[in-house]
Amino acid sequence: MKYLCLVYLDEKRLDELPDEDCVEFDRGIRKSGQCLASEALQSVQTATTVRIRNGKLSITDGPFAETKEQLAGFYMIEARDLNEAIQVASKIPPARVGCVEVRPIRPIRETVATNARHARVLT
Repeated sequence: MKYLCLVYLDEKRLDELPDEDCVEFDRGIRKSGQCLASEALQSVQTATTVRIRNGKLSITDGPFAETKEQLAGFYMIEARDLNEAIQVASKIPPARVGCVEVRPIRPIRETVATNARHARVLT
């Protein structure tokens, strides 16, 4: 099963976490085959939020929400179950100064394709 591990931390604490620690963890989890994708994000100051309301585009500088901790990066991982995903997330270096939110991936493309195949069979 796929899980997204969202890494949150207070950007003021970023210097407490050597980039080398993160790169070392990344190399190891990629080598294990559990990491499907991972990236660090630029500062929250570079964020742009896009909304469409009543057919009109609205663009706001900055993140979606003002919070103490900001989204700093992510890991898309493969794990047997939530327990294994939590074990992987607990080793992500920013968990030491921030937090890692673990969320299962909703297989939307696969679900839509399966439903379409079933609909064709029934007609």
